Amino acid sequence: MGTLNMLGLAKRIGARFLLTSTSEVYGDPLEHPQKETYWGHVNPIGVRSCYDEGKRTAETLTMDYHRGDGVEVRIARIFNTYGPRMCLDDGRVVSNFVSQAIRKQPMTVYGDGKQTRSFQYVSDLVDGLMALMEGEHIGPFNLGNPGEFTMLELAQVVKETIDPSATIEFRENTADDPQKRKPDISKAKNLLNWEPKITLREGLPLMAADFRNRILNEDEGKGAK
Repeated sequence: MGTLNMLGLAKRIGARFLLTSTSEVYGDPLEHPQKETYWGHVNPIGVRSCYDEGKRTAETLTMDYHRGDGVEVRIARIFNTYGPRMCLDDGRVVSNFVSQAIRKQPMTVYGDGKQTRSFQYVSDLVDGLMALMEGEHIGPFNLGNPGEFTMLELAQVVKETIDPSATIEFRENTADDPQKRKPDISKAKNLLNWEPKITLREGLPLMAADFRNRILNEDEGKGAK
């Protein structure tokens, strides 16, 4: 409904509309890496389908307004993004691992930890969104970092960055968890002249420094009470 309302507003005032969609539109993909032409492999009644299908519907609405009403639209499919200022306990895997390592808690890995994700530093995403909005191409465009890591590999990088003594705790995997996630960014490279510059090993310390400061302040506040 929010997308529908904003499309209506863009139509009335002649604005350019940006839809920040997601790699989740590909579901648990049978194609690897994922190109924008791939239609996805989504369970419409799964426990996480409200997010997948919500974003897929938002893309449909956006293209309908473009085709039917001439609204100028841009669509970005964003892959896992991390960086400073994220919520400390938002449930995303990078912020979970970083917060847990700083707090001397075990890093929780769901399933066997062999499922993969691709992690993009936030400034690379901002550059991609600006290139998309300032360019002439509608999209959809995959905006993500093709560097692919298993959850166990991510945990290892977090250990090396924050605390070599950090431990891992395995838990039962969540339902419909995609096993692989890696963007094919050829389209963005060719049409937007964009590709990410910051590797996980470069970006993670920047995020960790911010998280460490905030967790320290949080702990001091609790002590003061």
